[in-house]
Formats: sequence, structure tokens, C-alpha cells
Amino acid sequence: MNYKLKIKLVHEDAKLPYRANEGDAGLDLFSIEEKIIEPGATALLRTGIQMELPKGTEAQIRPRSGLALKHSITLLNTPGTIDEGYRGEIKVIMINHGKQAFKVEKHMRIAQMVIAPVLHVT
Repeated sequence: MNYKLKIKLVHEDAKLPYRANEGDAGLDLFSIEEKIIEPGATALLRTGIQMELPKGTEAQIRPRSGLALKHSITLLNTPGTIDEGYRGEIKVIMINHGKQAFKVEKHMRIAQMVIAPVLHVT
């Protein structure tokens, strides 16, 4: 089944999330800002996008394995859940588990977003 994900760019530097390869589960999310994350520190990074999820779904924000392997950069609150009704800007909480400062650059792929169905139970 194919669902429509409505995305609004709310910053001039924002990029639409996309799948790098057709069969990928996740859509890449991009930073709209540059920021240094010191060892042991966390940072909240803006993506410049808002979205309207399809009914009965959630968005899961997950780390990128390449950043984790090469730089010890991952996400806090993983996977982060974005509920169907949330309409604010999507932001990503990153942490540096490495021994060196890490520079997030504008338009860098910082996370992936997987849209998943939600079962409502009683």
C-alpha cells in the first residue's frame, strides 16, 4: 500500500527527506545548520521540515550507522517517535560518544526516518 507523506519546508535551507535507494526503509533527514558537538555533549539539530503523517502511522527517527561507526555519533531517545498529530518542526537530538569534537555541516545527513503503522489497542 502506498501512503502520502505531506512535507512542508519551513526554512530556506531545508531539504526534502528522501530514500538513497529504492528499497531503503528509511528516509534521510538533513541538518539545516552547522554545529560542533564536543565529546560527551548533546546537540539539538533542526531539519527545517514539518510534516503531516498518514492516519494510523508514526515516524521513527533512527541513527545513521555510518556516523556511529566512523565518528561515534548517534541519537538520544532512539528510536525517537513522532506522533501522527505532531505538526512542529522535526528536530534531531545527537550525542557524541567519541573522543574528538564532531562538526555537523549544513545539509549533512544526520538521521533516518522510518514511517510505521501504529496499532491502537484497548
